[in-house]
Amino acid sequence: MANVGVVIVTLNAESFLRPLLTGLKSQTIPHEVLIIDSSSTDATHAIANEFGHKLHVIKRSEFNHGLTRELGRKLSNKPIVVFLTQDALPANDHLLENLIKPLDKAALSYARQLPYPGAGFFEAFHREYNYPEQSQLRSIQDQSKYGAYTFFCSDSCAAYRQDKLDLIGGFKDVLLGEDTLACASLLHQGEKIAYVADAQVFHSHNYTLSEEFKRSFDIGFARAKLKDLIGGRNSDEKRGRAYAKELFIRILKRPWLIPYTTALLTTKWLGYQLGYRGENMPLKWKLRFCSHKGYFKSKALPL
Repeated sequence: MANVGVVIVTLNAESFLRPLLTGLKSQTIPHEVLIIDSSSTDATHAIANEFGHKLHVIKRSEFNHGLTRELGRKLSNKPIVVFLTQDALPANDHLLENLIKPLDKAALSYARQLPYPGAGFFEAFHREYNYPEQSQLRSIQDQSKYGAYTFFCSDSCAAYRQDKLDLIGGFKDVLLGEDTLACASLLHQGEKIAYVADAQVFHSHNYTLSEEFKRSFDIGFARAKLKDLIGGRNSDEKRGRAYAKELFIRILKRPWLIPYTTALLTTKWLGYQLGYRGENMPLKWKLRFCSHKGYFKSKALPL
């Protein structure tokens, strides 16, 4: 019997799902797949049924980055739960095997994300900067070395021990960053987290500047709520400055990209700053700035 449950959250995943499920089918270890779908209107359900996987459908308005994954891990009910987003494609047949190897020492592990073939310079740089070639095993003692990066992980492809998630009460209600919250909570409990460089998925986006702004707003809003766990805005801004510096070093070889780089970094910085201060914003501003409007709309409903 499989001890690994794979939970995939989907919304209109028709263009991604078949390659993803085909990649999972060829993995070297047994596992069971559960798809939690936010009421897709395309062929997502048909593809899930074609592969014979369990499908649980929720209302689109019910989706929450944290609570939907909490539902998924409980429905999966396996000792190890792996979360994937619909656009994360296994790079080889050993993804799951390599991903769960460190879980004898760590409470969670996350994969290296590679840009899709043909991805642009900025997406490739983002993946290279955040997902290095060397694996890491991090503890709370590493905060002085890594700063905000200590608490970095991504549920686009991550594995968790269910017993460790139980210790922190599972995933919480969040706008974004359920993975960062879980990671930080586990580290503060004395657990370790593993970055597994030889567990690899293709995963990248080509966001517009508007999408970059909204995502940065969400990140800032979420991280303001985590400041006591992850060291506050100063730690984030230190890593942000290091990111910008390295990006400009690379851009010097491509001077024609300097105007867009400046616009991109300004957009991300402004979105983050507004999001970090967003708790007391009028609701109409939050709805305008964020990328997941359902989160705020649900908070505005009478209980």
